[in-house]
Amino acid sequence: MGQLPLVFGVVSLLCLVVSVSSIGANWGTQATHPLPPDSVVGMLKNNGFQKVKLFDPEPGVLRALGKSGIEVMVGIPNEMLATLASSVKAAETWVEKNVSTHITSNTVNIRYVAVGNEPFLETYNGSFLTTTFPALQNIQSALIKAGLASQVKVTVPLNADVYQSSTGLPSGGDFRSDIHDLMVAIVKFLSDNGGPFTVNIYPFISLYDNPDFPVNYAFFDSTSPQLTDSNGNSYYNMFDANLDTLVWALQKNGYGNLPIIVGEIGWPTDGDKNANLQYAQRFNQGFMNHILTGNGTPMRPGPIDAYLFSLIDEDDKSITPGNFERHWGIFYFDGLAKYQLNLGTTNSSNLVRATGVHYLEKKWCVMSPSASMDDPQVAPSVSYACGRADCTSLGYGTSCSGLDARGNISYAFNSYYQRLNQDDTACKFPNLSIITKTDPTTGICRFEIMIQPITSKGQQRFGSLQKRVNLIVFMFLTFLTCL
Repeated sequence: MGQLPLVFGVVSLLCLVVSVSSIGANWGTQATHPLPPDSVVGMLKNNGFQKVKLFDPEPGVLRALGKSGIEVMVGIPNEMLATLASSVKAAETWVEKNVSTHITSNTVNIRYVAVGNEPFLETYNGSFLTTTFPALQNIQSALIKAGLASQVKVTVPLNADVYQSSTGLPSGGDFRSDIHDLMVAIVKFLSDNGGPFTVNIYPFISLYDNPDFPVNYAFFDSTSPQLTDSNGNSYYNMFDANLDTLVWALQKNGYGNLPIIVGEIGWPTDGDKNANLQYAQRFNQGFMNHILTGNGTPMRPGPIDAYLFSLIDEDDKSITPGNFERHWGIFYFDGLAKYQLNLGTTNSSNLVRATGVHYLEKKWCVMSPSASMDDPQVAPSVSYACGRADCTSLGYGTSCSGLDARGNISYAFNSYYQRLNQDDTACKFPNLSIITKTDPTTGICRFEIMIQPITSKGQQRFGSLQKRVNLIVFMFLTFLTCL
């Protein structure tokens, strides 16, 4: 009996480890000035992330992950699905180059291959409906041929729009009618080959798409149920209800025990009135507290395997879905933590920022005090700068919404100037701009200084030439507006 407290203590510790080990991070690389891969890997390790999800197999990123012990899910972009679907040989070549080589030569702990990324989104209008499953099958065949099928599992990260509820309750869940048979075929294939169902769940998008969406239901701190299913299950947050809708869909089609991975979940910090630091911290901390209990959901109790979206902001992502797309990171582009977040993986609620980060000189491009707002060059200059840089922090409800007109112009100029590595020619908007060493940052509106680009000398020379070409094009466009 005297050993029971010790035994219970060990059991409790093991339960905690199981819960903690299930948190990963999405590492996207669509940035004009990406952090050095070694710095990002160090940041992952220092913050206790034990798994990472990649959207494509960048060799430098995979090499940096070698010997780190971090579990890797490596992705295949949607644009490659047609090629892989039509050729087993192409799939074998892809696996050899992007999986086998990195496992054997670089000791990368690759555990999953993600075939496509949300390929059945309704907004894609069926573009990948005929290629996703064949590509999945061919990649599985290639893994078998490479002798890796027991170590590396295939999956398809899917948006939560692949299932829906006919009753508005989780128990009414089933796969979307237009892809029902295809989804069941994919689920069967995953089950037969030991692969998980990977789903991306975004309560933020529900709030973004529907202004009448109940805000508190998006978070994890409600003390009273906001939804009760017909079977008596109570739901305090949208995440649990959404995931259980998937569980019901799997059950109805005979695969209720299929493992589920939450491939993406998070909250952006800018680009929309509901994308801010406060909401992001509230959501991500609430989610972490929720999964660290190990309780799961009413229909799927137990630890939840999830990847936060995302690790770092990406200033070169498409903003077609919304300006918030470039602001999902729990870290800014330079690896600086945005807010306190206790991941349950360390003894601190402070995220550990990236090390080995080198910035450009402390100088900014702003609107000249002597420039007139009535200058006809203002509009085309701002349009040019924002079209080639990142102005998603400008607008209603964003971090820089408090700027006046001159501040907005300065922000646009500086964004372009920093993106082009502070090249002097990038701050020569005719009679409008000057370079200053006084930081124009105001409150939460950050006027960024970019980090040094990771390029060879040859690439730097090409980049400098490209900047001058951009300037010539801009000057020509400006001339045209004066005709």
